[in-house]
Amino acid sequence: MPRLETRLLHEGIRRYERNVQYQILCHLDSLDAQSGSNAWTTRISHGRTAELVERAKTPPLDKAAPLDGAYRQRKNIGTFKRVGSTVAIKDNIVTSSPLPTSAASNILHGYLAPEAATIITLLEDAGLMVLGKTNMDEFGMGSHSQYSAFGPVRNLRHPLLSVGGSSGGSAELVARGVVHYGIGTDTGGSVRLPASYLNIVGFKPSYGCISRYGVVPYANSLDTVGLLARSCLDLDPLFRVLNQPDPKDPTQRRPLRIGVPREYNIAELQNGVREAWIRSLNLLATQGHAIVPISLPSTQHALSAYYVLAPAEASSNLAKYDGVRYGRPRDEADASTEDVLYSAHRGQHFGDEVRRRILLGSYSLSARAMDNFFLRAQKVRRLVQDDFNRVFRAQHPLLPHQPPNPDDGVDYIVCPTAPTFPPKVDTLTDADVSSPLEAYASDVLTVPASLAGLPAVSVPAPPPQDALGSRPERAIGIQVIGQFGSDLDLLTFTARNLELTQDWSMFNNEQPRWKL
Repeated sequence: MPRLETRLLHEGIRRYERNVQYQILCHLDSLDAQSGSNAWTTRISHGRTAELVERAKTPPLDKAAPLDGAYRQRKNIGTFKRVGSTVAIKDNIVTSSPLPTSAASNILHGYLAPEAATIITLLEDAGLMVLGKTNMDEFGMGSHSQYSAFGPVRNLRHPLLSVGGSSGGSAELVARGVVHYGIGTDTGGSVRLPASYLNIVGFKPSYGCISRYGVVPYANSLDTVGLLARSCLDLDPLFRVLNQPDPKDPTQRRPLRIGVPREYNIAELQNGVREAWIRSLNLLATQGHAIVPISLPSTQHALSAYYVLAPAEASSNLAKYDGVRYGRPRDEADASTEDVLYSAHRGQHFGDEVRRRILLGSYSLSARAMDNFFLRAQKVRRLVQDDFNRVFRAQHPLLPHQPPNPDDGVDYIVCPTAPTFPPKVDTLTDADVSSPLEAYASDVLTVPASLAGLPAVSVPAPPPQDALGSRPERAIGIQVIGQFGSDLDLLTFTARNLELTQDWSMFNNEQPRWKL
C-alpha cells in the first residue's frame, strides 16, 4: 500500500476527498509488513487492527462516519488539521492498558500504569491515534538504540548504519512513513541525533513547554519530551496540541502574567463588551496564566494627546497638496485669487473630516498654542510609554536605561479593542445623533499602544450569551498588547491562547472566575 505523506493526508481531509477512518487504517493495514526493524516494543492488538481494516473496506467517502462528524465539529486548529494522523510513542512515556510501559528494561516488563501520561491524553483528545510503543535505549541511556531488553533497533533502509538514540524506534518508524509522528524524549540529544541519522526532523522544545507528567525519568532537570516528523510544517500543529499547562508537572515553565489595566474599565464600556473581556480573562486563567491588575494612569490622557499629535503631523504632511506641487491642478477661479494662493483649492477638494483635522493640527502648531497643546501632548506620549515600560516584565530593547521588571511585571496586556459594539452607519452620519468627538472616542482603547509604538493585535472575542452565533452587529474584539519588539511572540501567544486552540462556546455558560 503506498505511503500516505502527512501533508497530503491533511490536505485530503480538509477537502473531504477521503474519510478519516480510511486514512488511519491505511497505515494499520501495512504495519505487519513494515515491522522488521525491531522498532516496536508493543502495538495495538492484531485483532483490533484486523477489525479496523475490515471496517476500512467500506466506501471511503462516507461523510456520515462518526470520526468525520467529530472532525467537522472540532474547533481546535491543531485538532482540525490532525484528526486521522497516527503516532508512535517512546516506551518511557506511560500509556494505560492495553499498552504496557517498560522503558526497554526487563525490570519494568509488562507494567500497566493506572493512568496515561498527560501528553497521551492530549494526543488522543486531539484525534491522533496511538499505534503503539517504540524501542529505545534502556531508560534512555544510550545514543544508538542498542541497549534495549527488546534488542537493538535496526535501520531497515541502511542496515549497516545506526538509527541513533535513544529515541531510535520512534525516529525509524517516522523515517519509513509507518506513522506520521513519533514522540520521544530528549535528555542530551536523544531526539535530535536519530533525526540527524535518519534525515527527518527532530524537535526538542524549551524545557518545561511540554508536560513531563508520566515520563519515566532519566535526569529530571534535562528530560524534555521531543517530537519527530518529516517536516517542520507537520510539527507546528502537533506542538500546539502538546504545549499546554499541566498542574501535575511542577517543572513546567512558569505561567505568563496577563495584565488587566484598571483605567481601561471605563464608564463607556458596554456591558456586552465587558462580559466578553471577562470571558477572555477566564479562558486565559484556565490555561494556567496569572491574571494581574495593573495601572496605566497616563493612558487616560492618551486619546487627547493623540488627537493633538496626529492632526498636527497630518496638517504638515497634507500641506504639499496645494494644486501647485501635487494633486489636482487649480482651476482658473482659484488661480486668479490675489489674496490667497491655494486655500480655496484645498477647501474645495479636501473632505470635511480632513479639513477638520488640518484646522486642529494647524492650530496646535501655531505660535500661541504650541506650548499648551503640542508640547504637552508630546510629554503625555512619553508618560504613556513610561507606563507601559513600567508594567511589562521584559525590558524595552531601545531603552536600556530603564530596568526590566521580571518579578512583578506582565508579559501581555489584554483588554477590549473598542468600548462598544459596531455603531450603525446612519448614526455616524447624522449630526443630530453623533458628533465627531463621539467618533473619536471609539479609539480610546487603541491609541495608547499607538502612542507607545507597541505591537497590538485584535482577535474576535466570545460573544455574550444573548448573541451567540454570527451576529455582526454584536461583534467584539479583544486586544492583546506586547512589549516593543515582541511581535512574533505576541502573534504566537494570541494564536495559541485566544484564537486557535480553544472552543469559545464552552466558556459562555461558565461563572466568571475573574471580575473586573
